Amino acid sequence: MDSKYCPDCGHPSSIKRIDRKYIIHEIEHVLHFERGILYTIRELILNPGENIRKYLSENRSRLVKPIIFIIVTSLIYTILTHLFHIEDGYVKYHEVNDGTVSTVSKIVKWIQEHYGYANIMMGIFIALWLQLFFRKFNYNFYEVLIMLCFVMGMGMLIFSVFVILQAIMHFNVMSFAGAFGIFYCVWAIGQFYFKSKVSSYIKGFFAYILGMVTFWIFPVIIGIVIDVVSK
Repeated sequence: MDSKYCPDCGHPSSIKRIDRKYIIHEIEHVLHFERGILYTIRELILNPGENIRKYLSENRSRLVKPIIFIIVTSLIYTILTHLFHIEDGYVKYHEVNDGTVSTVSKIVKWIQEHYGYANIMMGIFIALWLQLFFRKFNYNFYEVLIMLCFVMGMGMLIFSVFVILQAIMHFNVMSFAGAFGIFYCVWAIGQFYFKSKVSSYIKGFFAYILGMVTFWIFPVIIGIVIDVVSK
């Protein structure tokens, strides 16, 4: 008797042919549209602290997976900057042009072309500072990193909005994008820890800034060491 499934492993005896519906379903599955990426964005705008805390301790099916979220939002920002030819982005690096390309320049260029991975790495540095400033709270390093994936992912969407505004208005507004992005991230971090205390936002601000600074110092040091050793 023919069966649709293997009696040993339970896999289908035959698989459907890959077509348009299959591709659409796979994209929806990766982005978790069926679970509400727009719902996730709305919740992270209205009440990020409470929703992230619920994700960590109660329900992990309501929001998009955090790693996927920050990679996708960073990809959206990267696509928009290339589409509208806004090359400077929200981070600028200038180097004296002497005809050579240093390792630091190569590393910075890679970071600017891979914001998804770079944001996760930056989140590691910010998480370390948050662990230091908020050591009295019972969140481990990985939980803080997950929180930052949501928060920094929303930051990338804020930058994306400014990219679109600049393309429409033909006026440089990207200089304001960083301020708005940092404001949201600091506000969301403060909401996550203790939203009724001003000190939460102050410590969140310094942790975020110090995390960004140490993140950008790290590739510079690595690049300089590589250049010195290779000479």
